[in-house]
Amino acid sequence: MVHRILIVTAVAAEADSVSAGLGLGGPELLPLPGGLVLRRHTDAPGGRVRVDVLVGGVGPAAVAASTGTALAYASLTGTENPRTENPYGESPYGLVVSAGIAGGFRPLAPLGSVVVSSAVVAADLGAETPDGYLAVDELGFGRSVHPVPEALTGRVAAALDSGGRPYTVAPVLTVSTVTGTAGRAAELAGRHPGAAAEAMEGFGVAEAAAAYGVPVVEIRAVSNAVGPRDRAAWRIGEALDALRHAFELLSKTVFVELEPS
Repeated sequence: MVHRILIVTAVAAEADSVSAGLGLGGPELLPLPGGLVLRRHTDAPGGRVRVDVLVGGVGPAAVAASTGTALAYASLTGTENPRTENPYGESPYGLVVSAGIAGGFRPLAPLGSVVVSSAVVAADLGAETPDGYLAVDELGFGRSVHPVPEALTGRVAAALDSGGRPYTVAPVLTVSTVTGTAGRAAELAGRHPGAAAEAMEGFGVAEAAAAYGVPVVEIRAVSNAVGPRDRAAWRIGEALDALRHAFELLSKTVFVELEPS
């Protein structure tokens, strides 16, 4: 049996780049509850399931629901025959990846580079107080950070390094409203020192993965700088190409290492 990996993107263009980079057979399109469709890539010629790619939707709530649906479906079905019941009631996924493009904080994450999360952070899940912002865990309930195991980030970083892809290992922020001003960018950078990117889905994916005890990492290709909204400066095409290249490198190294000997 081969470990399965679930990769979750927000939109189809990101999933297309990930799928192109994987270089695996397929995909088989597998309908899931709620109108979701799982792209199931198999490893020819053996035909064993290796990587599933899901377009999970935009924002932490939508993607948490869709990721949870995929994980729940996997926990109730067998890995060899997706329509047979799994009596163990546990997810066959060995890793969940939140992937896509993102805004990068200068100078840590220049355009076209890749950010690998050392932590997945809910940047605006909390409360404003007269003394400043308090994260939800500081309020005494919930959590706002999912640390990523160093061994996992190390393997991802080594794969990107070997392929010459510029990268940064740093916290990735999840926001519900994309930053559009210099003031907001400075506020987030001050509140989360060392953060390299912001996106809208990572924490939702991480919450769903944590519920099933599956490790998670966020991988983002930088399309724009976090700050004043300037569409003319966006480099979405270049970022999607960087995302494709990153997953091409990972498919030959990290994802192979996750297979049991």
